[in-house]
Amino acid sequence: MNNIYLDSAATTCIRPEVVTEMVRVLSNDFGNPSSTHSFGRTAKNDMETSRKTIAKLLHCTAQELIFMGSATEGTNWILRNAVQNMGVGCIITSKMEHHATLYTVKQLEKEFGVEVLYVKHLPTGAVDMSDCVQLLMNGKKTLVSLMHVNNEIGTVLDVEKMSRLCKQHEALFHCDTVQSVGKTELNLEELQVDFMVASAHKFHGPKGIGFAFVRIGLVMRPMLYGGEQEKGLRAGTEGVHQVVGMAKALELSYLHLTEEREYIASLKAYCAEQLFATFEGIKINGSDTFYNILNILLPFSEQKTAMMLFTLDMKGIAVSRGSACQSGSMKPSHVLAEILSADDLLKPTIRVSFSHYNTKEEVDTFISVLKEI
Repeated sequence: MNNIYLDSAATTCIRPEVVTEMVRVLSNDFGNPSSTHSFGRTAKNDMETSRKTIAKLLHCTAQELIFMGSATEGTNWILRNAVQNMGVGCIITSKMEHHATLYTVKQLEKEFGVEVLYVKHLPTGAVDMSDCVQLLMNGKKTLVSLMHVNNEIGTVLDVEKMSRLCKQHEALFHCDTVQSVGKTELNLEELQVDFMVASAHKFHGPKGIGFAFVRIGLVMRPMLYGGEQEKGLRAGTEGVHQVVGMAKALELSYLHLTEEREYIASLKAYCAEQLFATFEGIKINGSDTFYNILNILLPFSEQKTAMMLFTLDMKGIAVSRGSACQSGSMKPSHVLAEILSADDLLKPTIRVSFSHYNTKEEVDTFISVLKEI
């Protein structure tokens, strides 16, 4: 049996064209982009051309993009700057955010005493906008930090509406777009977000590289010191091959977006249809979820639950246990704990996430193995 990868919300395989482009840079353009000789200038040109490519795809200016090692680094840098250097005294976020946001916010609360307010969620998993409006009237300089697409259940934030609310209340808005960049259109000329982060490995690019978007006019300070790279905002010699790979991956993702989105959405619908036809009592967590993420509550016994991920893995099928008991831990999912009942939290939940490389045959095999458990 061939291995089946159904965990593209965790990471994606690199497109062959991206690998080719990265190998070209590694083989030929190995200069340090900070060097002034021809080798350095060639590497620098690769980087700035990549920056312009990404900026054009997202409808922003190249100077608004700062290359980072990951979206996690970008989130830490942005939130820390907001509190330390921009006078933010209150952060509004959600208990369903990625740990990159939640842990950073808790650390800033501990270090600087910044007030942290958590917006409520509707039973669907969506952010309660009316509650957010109430929280925005806290009387302090505020930053809102909310993700566009939830990485575990795929609920989608109305970024346009949230950005308007933030502007109306003179609050800064940081949006984690890790699960949506390269998978849906984002026009930063129209969206009034102040900060945004993304990671290349989520859209078929390399790991270890991402970027932060910072709206022109917002003054940032570095978190790392030792060099003047990235306009003095992130010290350290840049991985040129990674930057070029990221730009190529994003370019291809948007080039093929229409057909790949349609195909992936059809795979997700087919998987859900087959699951409902096969298992009684199955539930899908979240409503109106993103087209590549399917979070499923399974009506399995405790005995079957213990064997589920092990059996799937032994059969070469990769999914994520975004559930009551995450892999290697008995802690409940902090996301599902916000929307599920106490009884449902005890049941097994898995996250299946698709890419254009998956097939209906793979979905059939996945469901067939689940039936055997």
